[in-house]
Amino acid sequence: MAALDRADTFIVDVPTIRPHVLAMATMHVQSMVIVRLADNDGVEGLGEGTTIGGLSYGEESPESIKSAIDTYILPILQGCDIAQVGATMAKVATGVRGNHFAKCAVETALLDMAGKRLGVPVSELIGGGRRRSSLPVAWTLASGDTLRDIAEGEEMLAQRRHRIFKLKIGKRSVREDVAHVGAICKALGDRASVRVDVNQNWSEAQARLGMAMLHDVGCNLVEQPIAGDDIAAMARLSAAQPVPLMADEALQGPRSALRIASAHAAGVFALKIAQSGGLFATAEVAAIAAAAGIGLYGGTMLEGSVGTIASAHLFATLPELAWGTELFGPLLQTAEILTQAPVYRDFSLEVPTAPGLGIALDEDKLAHFRRDRTAPTLHALSTGA
Repeated sequence: MAALDRADTFIVDVPTIRPHVLAMATMHVQSMVIVRLADNDGVEGLGEGTTIGGLSYGEESPESIKSAIDTYILPILQGCDIAQVGATMAKVATGVRGNHFAKCAVETALLDMAGKRLGVPVSELIGGGRRRSSLPVAWTLASGDTLRDIAEGEEMLAQRRHRIFKLKIGKRSVREDVAHVGAICKALGDRASVRVDVNQNWSEAQARLGMAMLHDVGCNLVEQPIAGDDIAAMARLSAAQPVPLMADEALQGPRSALRIASAHAAGVFALKIAQSGGLFATAEVAAIAAAAGIGLYGGTMLEGSVGTIASAHLFATLPELAWGTELFGPLLQTAEILTQAPVYRDFSLEVPTAPGLGIALDEDKLAHFRRDRTAPTLHALSTGA
């Protein structure tokens, strides 16, 4: 039996390379909850729970994620054989309601440990195993300045780093946003795919106008233009508009995925392991989408490298990933907290092949960016870590 022996949960705050403008806020730093577990054989596992820009996202924030793990989830793990990841997370689900981001971080750490014990990558522990070794990665142009965004897009194309671009819109009027998007579509032409994320900031009437206009200027996908809980309005927009609607905030795990698919409320699903509650739950969301003929896009909460690599392992197992991914979170940060940074080349992210997640933390970087500024050592559970 693999018993939980030591645990550490901490928040790291890493500045971003530039202001990242969203409809609801502007990011200058990313706050990530890192969980590190070790069993009685000394096998360690890593997980991450991250909300966009350290904001309270839905019902969770970095502080609440850490609290949920320390106060409620770790005590449950102490009574489990943590080598049995599915059974362990089922007990966590029974004892802790909601808290998808916290559960995802813990499940990821358990899968990392399981892969290390078995000598296989996490991607071989999910579904039918790995189907691809790299993933196409989008870049978000989110300065809000049209000329700056065009220059940034040109730079990414020249470096062969990204040829899929997502624009964050919704703070300005619909027509101003469409003019911004249209100028970028025209400048980048057929060298790139351009899509937008409105972050629920439009009304249904605004979305009806905006989606039609965005289609006309060359945008090929619109992410969550209206409130994620208005499934009926999403269905009306999906039926009426030629540009596909991608569900994001509307997706909160398999049950919500089934509701959206049944209502024909989206043409594409943005898969997010934290938002769905873990890698296993996200695989279920993907299966529902596939059965309903809904396209898949590998989304992000702008996680750092731990969460990004965990997402990559899951996305590598999917039979179809027609819309690519946006696993660029580590590239938005000024520093890397792993000993070896994720490998981005030829417009893609390479999925590690080493056992588990295939990553290791950089202890010096953690000591610098860790919010409590203490050395990141694993604490025995008896100390109340």
